[in-house]
This record gives sequence, C-alpha cells and structure tokens, in this order.
Amino acid sequence: MFEDNPVQAEDEQAANVNVSPLIDMVFILLIFFIVTTNFNRQTGVDVAKPKAQSATYQGQKTILIGITREGSIHLFGRQVGIERLKHLIAQEVEKQPDASIVIVADRLSVIGKAVEVMDQCALAGARHVSIAADRE
Repeated sequence: MFEDNPVQAEDEQAANVNVSPLIDMVFILLIFFIVTTNFNRQTGVDVAKPKAQSATYQGQKTILIGITREGSIHLFGRQVGIERLKHLIAQEVEKQPDASIVIVADRLSVIGKAVEVMDQCALAGARHVSIAADRE
C-alpha cells in the first residue's frame, strides 16, 4: 500500500544525507594539522624571555625547565620543587645523555632561582645547561 505512493518514496529518499564527503574533509584536515603541528615539549608556563643578540637554536633534544617571575619551577608542564628537580633531571639524562637542558626563565624572575636550577641540573649529571632568550 505504501510502495505505490510516490510522495512517500520521495520523502524517504530526501531524508538520506550522504556524509562521506564530510568524513573525507575531516580526515584531510586531521592529516594537515598532524603534519604541521610542532610537538616540542614546552615548560607549561607562560614566561617573557629576555632578549639577546647571541641567542641560538638548541635543537630537538632539549629538556625545558620553566621559571616564573614568582619563582616557581615547572618541568613537563608540572610544577616541581627544587628538591624533586634533581631526581627528575637525572632520570631524563639517563634516557638521553646528549640532551641539553634549557632554562626558560621569565625576565623578571630572580637570578638566584636560575642559579639554583642550574646547580641541580649539574648535580644530576647534565652536561649542557643554558638559559633561553629571544633573539633581538
């Protein structure tokens, strides 16, 4: 009885939506964002780095330690204490002996905190420790 009704057959056909072009577009965008994304591990804090004319790029094998203007220390996006920092850096140096450590300190932070962090990194066995700066 319903098969002979042409109005209902058109309604059923109009209700079907082809989503395959949408899925194709989503996959293309996903591939684009994966290819263009930078996967560097950041410090997890927003700091205003000081400027330096001699600033150079350190490469991909870097361990970033952030120091905020308030003096808190951040490693891999988590706040850590100065006591725990030595242990965490020793673990990372064991995994990557040739990795360099870059301290990303806010330009208004206390220099004493950066010296403490550098000392802990040296005690943990890190050979290459530097302080980050933006190029002028």
